[in-house]
Amino acid sequence: SNLPIILLTAKSEETDKILGLGTGADDYITKPFLPTELVARVRSQLRRYMELGGNTVKRDDHIEIGTITMDDTEKLVTVDGAPVSLTPTEYEILKLFMQNPGILFSPKEIYKRIWKDDPYGAEGTVAVHIRHLREKIELCPAEPRYLKAIWGQGYKIEKSPK
Repeated sequence: SNLPIILLTAKSEETDKILGLGTGADDYITKPFLPTELVARVRSQLRRYMELGGNTVKRDDHIEIGTITMDDTEKLVTVDGAPVSLTPTEYEILKLFMQNPGILFSPKEIYKRIWKDDPYGAEGTVAVHIRHLREKIELCPAEPRYLKAIWGQGYKIEKSPK
């Protein structure tokens, strides 16, 4: 853990202090101590912890594939650090792919998952949305690095684009 550790102990020998700090403690307080000093040391450690970014956690709602990043909490997509404006449908299609990299989805399956409807004649609708999505996230939509079409089968996003 990267949480600050303060040892509060009755052992006041120099070797004990060195051992405690050497094993990973951030501070070492010996008895007797003043309660106000303890509070000041705890606050000091917490301030350093917060200022140095120790409170950051890996979020499950943040996905990265190549230079595409998706923050599902903020509904934000960036490519090469630049924000990309997507329609809600384009966003959901991209989210489906990014949550399942390398997995092939047929147009019918994409339609069922995104529109939540029967996919009768849905291939054209899905193809149009994929084309628009490629125009927004691909450097060269005619030669996509990320959103790949497997002819006659469906679409997928590459796990690690070339």
